[in-house]
Amino acid sequence: MARDFYETLNVRRDASKEDIKKAYRKLARQYHPDVNKEAGAEERFKEISRAYEVLSDDDLRSRYDRFGEAGLNGGGMGAEGFGGAGFGDINEIFESFFGGFTGGTRGGRRGGPTRGDDLRYDLTLEFKEAIFGGEKEININHLVTCETCRGSGARPGSGPVTCRTCTGSGQVRQARRTPFGVFTQVTACPTCAGTGEMVENPCPTCDGRGRMQKQSTIRVNIPGGVDAGTRLRVQGEGDAGLRGGPPGDLYIFLGVRSHPTFRREGQNIYSSAEISYLQAILGAEITVETVDGPETLTIPAGTQPGTVITLEGKGVPRVGNAMRRGDHQLEIKVAIPTKVSTEERELLTRLARIRSEKTGKKDGLEGLFDGIGNLFGR
Repeated sequence: MARDFYETLNVRRDASKEDIKKAYRKLARQYHPDVNKEAGAEERFKEISRAYEVLSDDDLRSRYDRFGEAGLNGGGMGAEGFGGAGFGDINEIFESFFGGFTGGTRGGRRGGPTRGDDLRYDLTLEFKEAIFGGEKEININHLVTCETCRGSGARPGSGPVTCRTCTGSGQVRQARRTPFGVFTQVTACPTCAGTGEMVENPCPTCDGRGRMQKQSTIRVNIPGGVDAGTRLRVQGEGDAGLRGGPPGDLYIFLGVRSHPTFRREGQNIYSSAEISYLQAILGAEITVETVDGPETLTIPAGTQPGTVITLEGKGVPRVGNAMRRGDHQLEIKVAIPTKVSTEERELLTRLARIRSEKTGKKDGLEGLFDGIGNLFGR
């Protein structure tokens, strides 16, 4: 049995879109195939993505809440993926899933052009690609309209003819006698698949299908500031529609690889820099790495271990507004040596004596290291 989408994301049925987004990001990071190599992780990631895909869309969520996954059948991943045609009433749902309803007199619908299916593509970005964006090339396999017959499926010079089985209605009826009376079941015509038309002279290029499989290279513009879980829509790059109908869209779901130095939370970036105890005491100028490249940073005298220095405007750009960026939070770590040379020991001993004379505390090297420990808050 399919798992409930709300249970999949571990959210309440009245959860807000923000709560759903937070839950998805947390689970996506945990089960992304690039991160989690355990058996079943990839399948779990697909379930999580599918649940978010539905619950983050108001229209799809409303259908899911009313009819469950049955209300989502119709192709595609977004509201557009349903061919732009919502289920007007409950009879259309029965007709869609059970091939018609019994005892009714609804007429068939002629098969005109229909919108193609939406497609999904999972794209993993490098850490800095997600921050600054750029152009990416991806290869997709999708259905395109046959250029020979222009989607009709018929050999050039000919065309579809009225289906002989259903005489163009697109439906066939079967009468069944039951203890309660005679019931008529209406189903899609098996010859023309409900279109009301059939091809007698199929196109030699596409074998009468009207569409062909093709691999295409697409350039995708990645905006700066995207994060794992971002969904991009490329209009018109899905499967071609039937009988010359418009194509669906391509939805690109983004993942982001981790970085060995930087950590991201929202628009802020976090990292650390190590300095010597002498640099912490006396102050210094050091070079630190940022996503923009090396940056010269002044360390104030008396800097304590764990001090966080903010590099304003060196974080992640806001999507759609690259001029507004978060900050880079740099944690200072102080390295205290476990061994010193003879010369260093002599200098430190002299410093310890000077400090003990001024402060009245213990002298000798032990007093110095006690003083350094106090300086660093240890």
